Order: sequence, then structure tokens, then C-alpha cells
Amino acid sequence: MELSQALHDAPVACVLFAVTIAVSLIAFSSDWVYENFILHPYNVSKGKQLYTLITSGFIHADYMHLFFNMFTFYFFAFPLEKTIGHWQFGLLYGLSLILSDLPSVAKHKDDYGYRSLGASGAISAVIFSYIMFYPLNGMYLMMIPIAIPAVVFGVLYLIYCSYASKRQLGNINHDAHLFGAISGIMITIILIPGILPEFIHTITEKVQSFGH
Repeated sequence: MELSQALHDAPVACVLFAVTIAVSLIAFSSDWVYENFILHPYNVSKGKQLYTLITSGFIHADYMHLFFNMFTFYFFAFPLEKTIGHWQFGLLYGLSLILSDLPSVAKHKDDYGYRSLGASGAISAVIFSYIMFYPLNGMYLMMIPIAIPAVVFGVLYLIYCSYASKRQLGNINHDAHLFGAISGIMITIILIPGILPEFIHTITEKVQSFGH
């Protein structure tokens, strides 16, 4: 995608993409940025550093974390903004940053040592909003070498996130992924009221086509 075309079609995504990379790179060499931007549920639950519900989405743990999130953002955020509109995309992303973190704040409010960072919650929202519009588009899982329908990917993703969250697998905030996905679905339905019946119609039509 050419830069001029991207700026025309998805200016909000362009800004978020650039700012997230820039802030993350700065944070890699600045303890001050990390300490002041990272989400600390213990503090937030006591009304302190509420802004970290947003700023924590602009810093990452390492280069691989940043690359994976921005790689995913690039492929889903730009077409989504072109589909739903600029302010709608900005609102979805911003609200999802906050909403995806609230369950973590509630869950870890008494755990002083817990911290969370990264754009994964908002990016999950972007992916699931995209799925609402394009449920039959092909998507890939790392362990499956062939494309699967986006709606199937979405179901598998939600099942895994729920499973991983309950068992606290790895050093990953699975709750943010799960609630980010749910936020993306709900915000999309609110912003685009006709999307749910269209989504259902697309899936139903595809299922019926298998019977002919």
C-alpha cells in the first residue's frame, strides 16, 4: 500500500501505527516511559494513573511483541478503517484499549506486582470488527497451513483465550485479548446497526450453499 493512498484511506490507522512504533521504540531505552505508561491495576483500582488504560497500549515488552502486534494491525486496521469510517475506527480502537483492560484491573486490583502492556486488546477488537464485515475471508493460524474462514478463526480464538485465561498460560494477558475481541464485536454492532443481520445472513447463506 502506497503511503499517500494509506493516508487517504486510513489516516487514523496511519497515526496509531506510527505513534505506537515510535513510543515503543522510545520505551525500549527509557525506564521512565515504561514506569509511567504501563498499566498497574493496583494503582488504577485506587483511582491513580487512570491514563495508563490508554498509554499501556502504546508500549511493548520487546521487539518481537511490537512486530507481531504491528504486523497484525497493518493487515486488519487499514482495511477496517476504510470500511467503517475514520472517526468510527478511532472510537472503536480507543474504547477497546480501555474496555479490554478493565477486567484485568478488576482481577488484579490487589496484586501489587502485576503489570500489563501492549496493544493486543485493541488489536483483538480490530480483528473481530473485521470478522463481522468479512466473516468468510481466509485467515491463517500458525499451526494450520491453509486459510480458514474468518468466523471459524474467531470462534477458535475466543475458545483459546477463554481456556488460556482460566489457566493463566504464559506471561500473556489473555483477558485483554478476550475482552478486546468482545469489545470489538459490541462496538461494531452499536456503530453499524445493520452489521449483525448482514453477518448472520452471510453465514446462513454460506451454510445453506453446502446443502445444494
